[in-house]
Amino acid sequence: MVSVKSATLTVMTKAVIKASRWLLRDFSELENLQVSIKSNRAFVTSADLKADKILRDELLRARDRFSLLSEESVGVIGQDSSCRWIVDPLDGTVNYMHGFPHWAISVALEMDGEIVAAVTFDPVKNEMFCAEKGCGAYMNDKKIRVSGKRFSNELLIGIRTPCHAVDFSHKISSISSSIRKTGSMTLDMAYVACGRFDALLSFQNPNLWDVAAGMLLIREAGGILATATGKSTSDHRELAIASNINLMPTLAQLLA
Repeated sequence: MVSVKSATLTVMTKAVIKASRWLLRDFSELENLQVSIKSNRAFVTSADLKADKILRDELLRARDRFSLLSEESVGVIGQDSSCRWIVDPLDGTVNYMHGFPHWAISVALEMDGEIVAAVTFDPVKNEMFCAEKGCGAYMNDKKIRVSGKRFSNELLIGIRTPCHAVDFSHKISSISSSIRKTGSMTLDMAYVACGRFDALLSFQNPNLWDVAAGMLLIREAGGILATATGKSTSDHRELAIASNINLMPTLAQLLA
């Protein structure tokens, strides 16, 4: 983890580690996992709900005046509405349900509308991605940076598309033959931050809890977040491209 963590990051990392123990336990006993379907037809498991409760309890116990937004439960309006926890207790639920070891827990802290601290934890690989505004981004105890690559046939690009979307692979193949759709945008963004992905393209508007932590991780790792036209953005609803500065112009031209 970060060599010298702030009190805020300490609260966040302790909360995700505690929630991860329940997720890992259920991950090893998938035959007993209870699954239901939410109103938006997305799957939710008993593991999501348990992890959500743990995160809510831990975060609000530590900062009881803060508000909280979570994918899996009703939001909390705290006495200090300028500070809000943004939580995704399990990003990659379908992967989790199938025993596919690519999923993560995500927590971000928003103050006055700006993300100032972020944690994404992959319990299976024991990788903790952390960032605070102005302090850089880290994976475990190592500072991370986005890829420095320019265009070549060696690029690895992550994509996020709805199931009914037009197949964009023929467009992307003009710049890279290596494309991945992993099923966890939270981890995709962490992978951009540490250089595992050279870029991430999103063809559908993400939810705030999917990207809040990742947006700060990428910025603090030297990356760029942009709309489909290549305009820099801090609005999650407009986010279409995450990459390094070298790749951004051509990616924007591709999407346009």
